[in-house]
Amino acid sequence: MRECTEDECDREAAVLLRIPWAANRVVCAAHARVLGQRDGIVADPLENADL
Repeated sequence: MRECTEDECDREAAVLLRIPWAANRVVCAAHARVLGQRDGIVADPLENADL
């Protein structure tokens, strides 16, 4: 599986963040909870992710 793209995070990626003003990122559930709260960001769960 893919790892979270956030610096110094080694958790498994579970969510695709679609960010209109930057490149999309795959992140773990913990980072998705925080980053997904910003206006305009859409959080889509990855298939087969263990949430």
